[in-house]
Amino acid sequence: MKYTLRQLEVFLAAAFHENLTRAAESLAMSQSAASSALRDLEGQFNIQLFDRVGKRLQLNELGKSIRPKAEALLEQARGLEAAMGGHREIGHLRVGATMSVGNYLAVGIMARYMLEQSGARVELEVANTSTIIRKLANFELDLGLIEGETRHPDLKMLHWRDDELVVFCAPDHELAGKPWLTDEDLLQAEWIVREQGSGTRQNFEWALHGLLPQLNIKLELQHTEAIKRAVEAGLGVGCLSAITLDDAFRRGSLVPLPVPHRDFQRGLYFVRHRNKFLSAGMQRWLELCQEEVQ
Repeated sequence: MKYTLRQLEVFLAAAFHENLTRAAESLAMSQSAASSALRDLEGQFNIQLFDRVGKRLQLNELGKSIRPKAEALLEQARGLEAAMGGHREIGHLRVGATMSVGNYLAVGIMARYMLEQSGARVELEVANTSTIIRKLANFELDLGLIEGETRHPDLKMLHWRDDELVVFCAPDHELAGKPWLTDEDLLQAEWIVREQGSGTRQNFEWALHGLLPQLNIKLELQHTEAIKRAVEAGLGVGCLSAITLDDAFRRGSLVPLPVPHRDFQRGLYFVRHRNKFLSAGMQRWLELCQEEVQ
């Protein structure tokens, strides 16, 4: 075999950091050793994997095509090493979750995972759908839990659970107490909604198709809690996932507004890179997520 796993580690670290010095530091290597490993890897096959732009290393087309195969191979090698050591290593896990899922569902799953697996460590990144998709495609995350859908060719989606969006307002709002809202009500309302790029915004726009150009979008906010506080203050009407509104509805600080003629149903999804090896840790995380639904 002409290459070593260490050479692949250097290649992947350089692809991630786009800088050889930072790649070496991440692998606890000297810069010269990392440079030599990458040079040997390219030299053995008479190829170039990066375009050098000053101190920046940018993957070329060949490097991009090899990267997912190298990622999968290293993941399998780590799994083999754990198996030969006589145990299944759960290890480190990098999970990305969209706002509603991350703040209301994923933290509890993370707590169960870490309590169950002694010494396990989880990095949970909460961001909007477009950010999670970008980081999964770039192998910066192992798994994603998202609200919106994606057609990214490198990613694989799996349905997790059903969800729905709910239109809501403050209890003293003029629309509160109506048995249902008409399209005219929706057009006259002032809306406080999630930003473009979020799964919630994507589903909101699908549900209100045909009305979008005429909707009065008063505020676009990145955080669910900020939207709830703004609506409680009487600034407008909101639309968020039902899982984020249960407590507010029980307290009476917010009230739901039925819109039966519009479809606010949606799904929540697992997402991972198609070439990402499904490690024992990833598998157990998925199992815990499924147990939450049952």
